[in-house]
Amino acid sequence: MNAEALHRTGLLVRHNLVLRLRDPSQLISYVVMPMVLMTVLKPLYVKALSSGTVQAVTGPLVMFSVFALAVVGHSIMVEREWRTWDRLRVTRACRTELLLGKTVPAFLILLLQQTVVLGFGCLVLGLRLPASVGWVVLAVAIWGFTLLSVGAALATLARTRGDLSVVSDLGAVAVSALGGALVPVSLMPAWARHIAPASPGYWAMSLIRAALEGDGSAMVRPALVCLSIGVAFGTLAAYRLARGWGRSRLL
Repeated sequence: MNAEALHRTGLLVRHNLVLRLRDPSQLISYVVMPMVLMTVLKPLYVKALSSGTVQAVTGPLVMFSVFALAVVGHSIMVEREWRTWDRLRVTRACRTELLLGKTVPAFLILLLQQTVVLGFGCLVLGLRLPASVGWVVLAVAIWGFTLLSVGAALATLARTRGDLSVVSDLGAVAVSALGGALVPVSLMPAWARHIAPASPGYWAMSLIRAALEGDGSAMVRPALVCLSIGVAFGTLAAYRLARGWGRSRLL
């Protein structure tokens, strides 16, 4: 990517970031709500589990990061409502620049949400400081990439914002519950334990817990699963965007 392309991409990123920050209500709610839930549930988890504080922090973190799919999806869905995607495609910016300009701000917002919630867990709830901050940063980035890809794909498939909200909200509850965000997988019914690995939340919980413990080897498998999910959905989103999903009819 040459200097001119970098400049165009930077302008697109800045423009889309400004649009998102002008309406920060969703981001604020997905940061504040997990903090409240963590504070309320911590005493219960501490009494019931040996790793109660970790569960109290990582559970709501994963749950509300999945809810944040709506932030990613709406940032792309708005191009359909404004009928502006095709206008952007006829500019000098190539497809890659347009995709980066749209997805990088959403990725930064996801990273900010997870960073603030983890920071609250460490500073206020007494979560032990990570053995290696680098592993935590990597885990958050991988999970953020997965969420970004899934949210982008859903935005290219949903017909309206209402459809996107229903899918993202119901999906967030299902992914979180089956993934062990609300109740540890070990305490779930047998049928739920068997299907838990089908939930991306299950692998996100494993990834973030391993990162907090500084166990790089334990991060490999969940990281690969999350990356695979992200690549699959990201490929679908790129295909749909390249085919002109923003026109008046869906492909």
